[in-house]
Amino acid sequence: MDRVELAGMLGAQTTACEPARAALLDGGDFVVWDGIVPSQELAGIYAARLRRARKRGTETLALPSTVDILTRLEAAQVRIGCIFSPDRTWAFMLFLADDASAVVACTGVRQVDGDS
Repeated sequence: MDRVELAGMLGAQTTACEPARAALLDGGDFVVWDGIVPSQELAGIYAARLRRARKRGTETLALPSTVDILTRLEAAQVRIGCIFSPDRTWAFMLFLADDASAVVACTGVRQVDGDS
């Protein structure tokens, strides 16, 4: 998948899509990994990350809505990707359809020293 193709898939799925698209088009590093993961497994993982982020005061974008989307997908399998802002201050996790034809959710997490 190329940068322009991925940018075209980032619409209004969550409020993190626009800043993720900007980071991508500004030259940020990105990857879409091979393999698929059950959405319910990811919903549990990202719900735990949401609790930790809230406890620590970590700035996030659209993490609650991403957890909701992953939860509603029920038995669906998703592919995972990531976009880093060019200055690496943000990491945007992408959740795509199993065939990587569409982004179904996107969340952003501000990176602190040692996380990027």
